[in-house]
Amino acid sequence: MKNPVGWFEIYIDDMSRAKKFYETMLEIQLDELIVPSEMDEANEFRMLSFPFLHNEPNASGALVKAAGMKPGGNSVMIYFTCDDCSVEESRVVGAGGKVLKTKFSIGEYGFSSICQDTEGNTFGLHSME
Repeated sequence: MKNPVGWFEIYIDDMSRAKKFYETMLEIQLDELIVPSEMDEANEFRMLSFPFLHNEPNASGALVKAAGMKPGGNSVMIYFTCDDCSVEESRVVGAGGKVLKTKFSIGEYGFSSICQDTEGNTFGLHSME
C-alpha cells in the first residue's frame, strides 16, 4: 500500500508568524506556491509549501491563509517525521509554539511529541528513536 496521505493543509491567520514557526522548528524552508488567479479572485488566498521528495515515501502540504478558513480546533492531526522527535520538540517553544505532551513511547511504533503551533493548530512529531 502506498502512503495514503497525499496532501495536507494547515490553516493559519498570520502567514509570516506561521512561516517563521515551522521553518524554525523543523529547520526547513517553505516555498511560495503560485495560486491560479481563478482560485484567488479576491487576492485572499496564499500558500507556502512544505518540502517534498519525489520518488520517496512521503507526503507534502502547505500553510494556507484563506478567507473563511480559520485555524485551530480542527479534527485533522499532522505528524512530522523526525530522526529523534525530542530535537524538534526542543525548538517548539523558542519558535513561539507550545509543547502539549513531551516525547513519549508508542511502543513498537516509536515515539511522539504533541505540540501546538502559533496559530492554535495541534500537530505531532514522530520518530523511531
